[in-house]
Amino acid sequence: MSDPARQVTHRAHLVVALAYDRLCTFEFGCVTELFALERPELDVPWYRFAVCSAERGPLRAAGGITVCAPYTLAMLDRAQTIVIPGWRDPDERPPEALLKKLRAAHARGARLCSICSGVFVLAAAGVLGGQRVTTHWRYAQRLQQRYPELQVEPDALYIDEGQVLTSAGSAAGIDMLLHLVRRDHGGAVANRVAQRLVVPPHREGGQAQFVPRPMPRDEASPLARLMDWVRANPRLDHSVASLAERAAMSARTLQRQFLDATGMGPYAWIVRERVSIARDLLEARPDLPMDRVADLAGFGSEESLRRHFRRIALTSPAAYREQFARR
Repeated sequence: MSDPARQVTHRAHLVVALAYDRLCTFEFGCVTELFALERPELDVPWYRFAVCSAERGPLRAAGGITVCAPYTLAMLDRAQTIVIPGWRDPDERPPEALLKKLRAAHARGARLCSICSGVFVLAAAGVLGGQRVTTHWRYAQRLQQRYPELQVEPDALYIDEGQVLTSAGSAAGIDMLLHLVRRDHGGAVANRVAQRLVVPPHREGGQAQFVPRPMPRDEASPLARLMDWVRANPRLDHSVASLAERAAMSARTLQRQFLDATGMGPYAWIVRERVSIARDLLEARPDLPMDRVADLAGFGSEESLRRHFRRIALTSPAAYREQFARR
């Protein structure tokens, strides 16, 4: 077997996923789907990928399958990104050998990522400090009580604190991993990976985890038609009253349906849609003046664009363009 840590590839980045007994199969599958598959259609050097075991195998996994990880924890010494796809029991302290490796990886600058209950492993390793973190909503209170120094955000899909990223349960892990691809290779590449996965290309980390009812998709839905119309007309001066009138419903009903469908009110949703439009413009049209980006996205002014963009994207429009523009 070839050793992915020894393959010489220009700019290739080694991602190592952790396997363990009673492995969370779906979360592990998300990591392998994102990083293990070859992607010759992308004009970028794709990641190298390896799986290491937290303990001696073979390892049991959810669904009655068995996993034989080809590498030991020594592989973490060479990893540039480490992904912990859940943990079997938030109340069980992980093996000390694993925690020691994670501390060493963090100290040398490796990127650490957790999906769902995997954050308990990072917390036990002591690499989170007082950072903002998230996990599955049903574990959030337990995490906060056990580690009161953490800033647990129970509603977030994922949180990027630079070197450490944490995500909520299951599918939110896909959102976080696509966010990593966007960070590393830009929005166009991340969008193509998402297209192959048949998932939305980008969901904000701050979007609410729990949505009581799904986003309206059928064309007969007044709210779905209204959302499509707003996306096509971001420059108009939308208000709750004008949107309610267009959808032929009361303002109160409109606000309730938006909250049920998106986890946020109409105004917050519109601002995020405008930021998404601005992102697309910054990526696709690197020479477009910033005031024109602000106008086309519906912000009206550069100041408004910068304020909302920084709050939601956690960076400035100029910095985002510098990193992700297709030139």
